[in-house]
Amino acid sequence: MSKIVTIKADSRGQAGKGAARSVRRTGAIPGVVYGDKQDPQLIQLTYNAVLPFVETGRFLSTLVDLVVDGKTIRAIPRDIQFEPVKDRIIHVDFLRLGKDSRIAVEIPVHFKNQDQAPGLKSGGVLNVVSHSVNLYCPADFIPDEIVVDLAGMQIGQNVHLSQIQLPDRVTSVSREDLTLCAITAQAKEEEAPAEAASAEVPATAQKAPAAAAGAAAAAPAKGGAAPAAAKGAAPAAAAPAKKK
Repeated sequence: MSKIVTIKADSRGQAGKGAARSVRRTGAIPGVVYGDKQDPQLIQLTYNAVLPFVETGRFLSTLVDLVVDGKTIRAIPRDIQFEPVKDRIIHVDFLRLGKDSRIAVEIPVHFKNQDQAPGLKSGGVLNVVSHSVNLYCPADFIPDEIVVDLAGMQIGQNVHLSQIQLPDRVTSVSREDLTLCAITAQAKEEEAPAEAASAEVPATAQKAPAAAAGAAAAAPAKGGAAPAAAKGAAPAAAAPAKKK
């Protein structure tokens, strides 16, 4: 189960880009809490209080108790905005979670016992299809991970989400039976055809036509006359007449 973390925040009264920039100038992060059929609540958070949880890479699937002006709000982060140049956090959205609510969360998929998979030992390759899955979870229970046991898997076998025992009240968002992984045979390199051997032509066969063509061009016409001019060749220009 995901650990519930606590983050302190303060309420802020003004909305808009100008108000948000004023919050950032103080070193804080503007945010908003919405959902559970209540009005959105504007908040601001200390930068250093949020950064460690963002750096874990699982902030968007972490349950948070926001302590705002002494009141605790159970929520889950739904969006984080970053400044494009400095990559600083500039805004956080939280979804307020009511009692018995269910939420869709992206859960990472991890694989174990690869050294106990005969298919991998015999040269097969693990093809990971889904590195994470979207699951409907109770608001007070979010799995840390989905674990796939590869022990005993052979080449040609695969694992679907339906083969994984999910925790109680946790179901898949997708209606399809998602493929998580498969063990496939390693592709063999195709041998290049011996093109040189099939395309080789004897040197004498290549020279013979060229020699015959050269001899025909050099032989004079019958009777010793020079070869006739090519058909269509322009006649020689007549010599100019002498002046009397």
